[in-house]
Amino acid sequence: MSDLSSTTNLQDHFEITTLISGFFRVMDERRFDEGWADAFFTDDLRTTTPLGVAEGDDTARHVEEAIGRFAATQHISSDVVVRAEPGARTAHVRWNAHMTHVHLDSTLQARGEGAHPLFTVGGVYEGEVRRTDKGWRISRMSVRAVWTTGEPPVLPEDTAARVAESTGARVAG
Repeated sequence: MSDLSSTTNLQDHFEITTLISGFFRVMDERRFDEGWADAFFTDDLRTTTPLGVAEGDDTARHVEEAIGRFAATQHISSDVVVRAEPGARTAHVRWNAHMTHVHLDSTLQARGEGAHPLFTVGGVYEGEVRRTDKGWRISRMSVRAVWTTGEPPVLPEDTAARVAESTGARVAG
């Protein structure tokens, strides 16, 4: 476990926590300008989510596509734990997340009267961050749902099949 009593470690913890909060903020505000991912990810990033694995340049598209399945989202991170040796160029990071997703009108219409407008997830993110010449960047990240309420989004048939194959779960397509 990292000793957070030194200024360097506290500064690193602050910068990594700010990186995570900034990533969530970009998703929720949908600020996907060209090159947005460069502020958060390394070029060789690998992510694992319930929707599958994305690597490198595909990650930005993967994030944008996932967020675009909803009318709005709110991601809240907490309990960020950073483990690194003093002066290290990489660190292991873990945090909790509460993720609220507001369904698109088209999703609610497809589900019919009484469809619940929210899909909420309590999850755990784990990964690795790397110190670069531009600051800390996420190099590996996975998210695991601990609990959910509501129904996930309606997915395109090929995506639903891929998710079902990789997770063994039935997903609405």
